[in-house]
Amino acid sequence: MLIPKRTKYRKQFRGRMKGKANRGNTIAHGQYGLVALEPAWITNRQIEAARIAMTRYIRRGGQVWIKIFPDKPVTAKPAETRMGSGKGSPEYWVAVVKPGRVLFEMAGVPKEIAAEAMRLAGHKLPIKTKFIVSDHQGDVYVPVVNETLADAKKAAHAAYEQEHAAEAQSSEAKEGGESHEG
Repeated sequence: MLIPKRTKYRKQFRGRMKGKANRGNTIAHGQYGLVALEPAWITNRQIEAARIAMTRYIRRGGQVWIKIFPDKPVTAKPAETRMGSGKGSPEYWVAVVKPGRVLFEMAGVPKEIAAEAMRLAGHKLPIKTKFIVSDHQGDVYVPVVNETLADAKKAAHAAYEQEHAAEAQSSEAKEGGESHEG
């Protein structure tokens, strides 16, 4: 599990998560990415669970980059402890994630496999996520949003209409063939 080797201070303030991510919001290494749509603290256990889900699905093919690191300690006081007597001891580590942050990157696998692996990883995280595909332009990777839900519905509807029209033509040809014989 991810954890800092050492830190300058054992305990930190909680802080705020306002605004969007202004760092780590583009794909830097791979072809595909998983982007956070909500602000959250993501624990080292959640990051590890997502990583395992991805690598199992791609069967150790391709390459995966983890773009977040849990460097913030979260403290907790023991159960049934009276108020006061200072701050609790560090219990676990979290990564502070803002909307727009690329959480994971992947390369070396087909788009469909990458999308499914990222979907499985997204289910292990406590936030909504989005699969993105990088549009390679020169040396800079610019994230391009994968087809939206509306586009997918339009494509499915067009395919249905096309299939329905083909069935109608084939049934007309059969009826027309029978009437000529009789």
